[in-house]
Amino acid sequence: MAGNRTLGCLSIFLFVALCASLFVNFVLIAAVFQRLAGIREPEPIPRFREILLQRSMRGSLDKVAVISMHGLISSSLPGSVSDSMVDDMRAALQQARDDSRVKAIVLEIDSPGGEVTASDAIYSAVVKTRTKKPVVVYMGSLAASGGYYVSCGGKFLMANETTITGSIGVIIQTLNYEQLFNKVGLASVVFKSGKFKDMLNGDRPVTPEERQLVQNFIMETYGKFLGVVAKERNLPADLLRTTIADGRILSGKEALAHKLIDGLGELDDAFAKARELGNAPYAKVVKYGPPFSLSRFLRIFGETDSKIELQLPKQFIPQLESGRAYFLPSYYAP
Repeated sequence: MAGNRTLGCLSIFLFVALCASLFVNFVLIAAVFQRLAGIREPEPIPRFREILLQRSMRGSLDKVAVISMHGLISSSLPGSVSDSMVDDMRAALQQARDDSRVKAIVLEIDSPGGEVTASDAIYSAVVKTRTKKPVVVYMGSLAASGGYYVSCGGKFLMANETTITGSIGVIIQTLNYEQLFNKVGLASVVFKSGKFKDMLNGDRPVTPEERQLVQNFIMETYGKFLGVVAKERNLPADLLRTTIADGRILSGKEALAHKLIDGLGELDDAFAKARELGNAPYAKVVKYGPPFSLSRFLRIFGETDSKIELQLPKQFIPQLESGRAYFLPSYYAP
């Protein structure tokens, strides 16, 4: 009798294991076929998991959401839950906007800046969020150039005394290797539809006309940056242009003196300010982190190549691509 019972339990276990194995194999086969066919099911808007930083008081259900933006701002850098870090920032801000229990947001920035368009996209998302809920920006070690551009979207800007910020300006760079080509006997052959089509080509000198065109673009983009700072900080654009908006970096203390920020303090002070502005004195503080995603985990099996690459993260060694416009301090140019 005992032997029959053991055999029955073993049969049930083997049946369950077989079903589980069939299910896993079915999912993996489906992922492979989707990759081969170039088809992917649309993924829902990613939701970030909440990591508790400070507990609520008196049983309050209110929350202050902390969203972090670290490293180089670039649409080409992958995000933790979406295709790019720009989309990650948009998704996180949208999640905070849509959560009725989130009364205020702390945007923690530690970034040297980055691409002009990417910085502007995140700034616009911060402004959109600010119209619904208070956004307190806390600048960490570095919030310069594009990092400061994004910061301007907040309702209240706070930094440490030693924070590096400012660097209001635009940079485009290229590399001229004409003399090197001449030494090794190489020459570039270019076919183009117009005289400016190979502008910033590194195998020849930049012509005066090309230099003027690029400089005009730089000044137009700089004018937009300057306009954002002037509007958000309620400062005269002409005064900024002739004083601190010349690309120089500033400490947090200097930034406060020049009215580029609203206060000095630590991260806990930013939490307190967010509770104050959100009228939620007993709110808990949660930080948005990437969630576990089964679809992204399974995608590894469909997208892994046999080639192994070792690359240093771009956010630690930012490489400026030739011809792209950046909001970056000059010392970040390689």
